[in-house]
Amino acid sequence: MPQARSDLAELVAFRSVADERQFPPEECERAARWILDALGAAGFPEHQAYEMPDGSNAVYGHVPGPAGAPTVLLYSHYDVQPPLNEEAWDTPPWELTEKDGRWYGRGAADCKGNVVAHLTALRALGDELPVGVKFIAEGSEEQASDGLERFVPRQPDLLAADAIVVADTGNVAAGVPTMTTSLRGAVGMVVNVRTLATSLHSGAFGGSAPDALAALVRMLASLHDDRGNTVVRGLDATRAWAGAEYPVEQFRLDAGVLDGVELLGDGEVADLLWARPAATVLGIDCPPVVGATASIQPEARALILLRIPPGTNADDAQNALAAHLRAVAPWGARVELERHGAADPFTGRVAGPAHGAMRAAMEEAYRREPVTAGQGGSIPLCNILQETYPEAEILLIGVEEPGCQIHAPNESVDPKELERLALVEALFLGKYAKMLSSSTDGGARP
Repeated sequence: MPQARSDLAELVAFRSVADERQFPPEECERAARWILDALGAAGFPEHQAYEMPDGSNAVYGHVPGPAGAPTVLLYSHYDVQPPLNEEAWDTPPWELTEKDGRWYGRGAADCKGNVVAHLTALRALGDELPVGVKFIAEGSEEQASDGLERFVPRQPDLLAADAIVVADTGNVAAGVPTMTTSLRGAVGMVVNVRTLATSLHSGAFGGSAPDALAALVRMLASLHDDRGNTVVRGLDATRAWAGAEYPVEQFRLDAGVLDGVELLGDGEVADLLWARPAATVLGIDCPPVVGATASIQPEARALILLRIPPGTNADDAQNALAAHLRAVAPWGARVELERHGAADPFTGRVAGPAHGAMRAAMEEAYRREPVTAGQGGSIPLCNILQETYPEAEILLIGVEEPGCQIHAPNESVDPKELERLALVEALFLGKYAKMLSSSTDGGARP
């Protein structure tokens, strides 16, 4: 663990935001080089960087296994979200800082903490790897880029494996081993509303002239009913989650919900997070309060993100969102829509030798049975991996429990979670080799 902390401190120091408008690309290049060197030091005879179709770099490594042993692909990403408002951080975002038993810094959990968990597990096993191991860490995941998604089908042999461990999720709570079995998909939409040729004096024209901002507000409000349920026309908002529960009080604590403020929706928290659609307004273009004039706005626009549960097609959902927005536009306002990405949900298999080995490894490391849960976020790559390697078992785990506050100021990781996850992964590799070798229908990829 001292080595793990040192590794994470060095990785967090790289401002590896894959957006040249905010940070220099050299920061991502330095992070990629660090991982490349770490793989070499960990005994990977084959390790190199591949340029992705989007211009980013993915770091790859391969250690062949014993004859007849299965191959496991370990995935993570080294790019991070921007720190947002650095003044909202209690510690420097680019300096790993220990506070109250946690390690703080941007990417400490998502996803550099998972990169370090991979490396820690591999170091623990050293030269005694019982399986072949492939490693891939991409550098533009947080920007919703499809670089690695386009790369995988073009070179399918490179990442072919019997089992794929996607380390970019986490436990439902610290200390509760969790296997993520589904991911919500996501579709984006920019809606632009126009009502006037120009802005107008609110005293001379207010009361009769149609306000584009007011029209947009009414349209956005229509995405939720009075209880806060997402009600996009054509989408099912009544499904229930059949896996682990998410206690209300724990969710309020994890989400930092203010006293007296109600939670949204009808049903259990897990239903709303993992089994139903959820619309979020990510941003609105309109005059800021400071400097605003007494004018009626001729134009306003917003960016909407719609999370969609398993069983919902992304294109169908995006079409439903577009139809809904056009239908609710008031006063004959002109509506222009711009589609921003469409990622399908993911549902993984919940049986097989890899799943059995992972469950056994979690139970041994945590000394309690693992639970299954969904994940409200999206990892489009999982669908590409599933399509490209239909026989491979895909396992989703990670250090990102709710207390990590990923994507927000003051992101952190619980070092005990990092330690346990590394132990889980090391145990898994051994148990999987034994379990698959005893299977009558198993077989390993080269």
